[in-house]
Amino acid sequence: MTAPTAPDELDRRLVIATQAGLPLVPRPYDLLAEQLGVSAAEVKARLAAMLDTGRIRRIGAVPNHYAIGYTANGMSVWDVDDARIAELGAAVGGLDFVTHCYERPRALPDWPYNLFAMVHGPDRANVIQRIDEIAALLGPACRQHDVLFSSAILKKTGLRIGADASG
Repeated sequence: MTAPTAPDELDRRLVIATQAGLPLVPRPYDLLAEQLGVSAAEVKARLAAMLDTGRIRRIGAVPNHYAIGYTANGMSVWDVDDARIAELGAAVGGLDFVTHCYERPRALPDWPYNLFAMVHGPDRANVIQRIDEIAALLGPACRQHDVLFSSAILKKTGLRIGADASG
């Protein structure tokens, strides 16, 4: 990661223009460039620089799982041997049906789980089948697990910068 430099006004305007997502058009960088009065190459270079310095973490699609038919959403939680969590967490996170996977500290005695993996599917039976695949992968390194199914759609947003905010 490159050492960050102070953002300038164009960086700020670019973040504001993209913080709710890229425009859903065939050439989003061209549209942003037009809106900002710069070239598409400049938009791409600025975004790449912000990624490189850590000012932004990623550029990616955020699908609405319900809209594409994945109405069962299960956060699987796992009590995994601490000595193997890095190795096994990477393996679980690499599964094509796991959308995100991360380690969290346990909260003993009430919460023994230290590995979390989100699985989306068309129904609960499909999600449970996928979770069984994770259990097989983890094998004896996993002492116990559970799955928490979503009961509502929550609005997912990150930090937002107001267009009228200074700095």
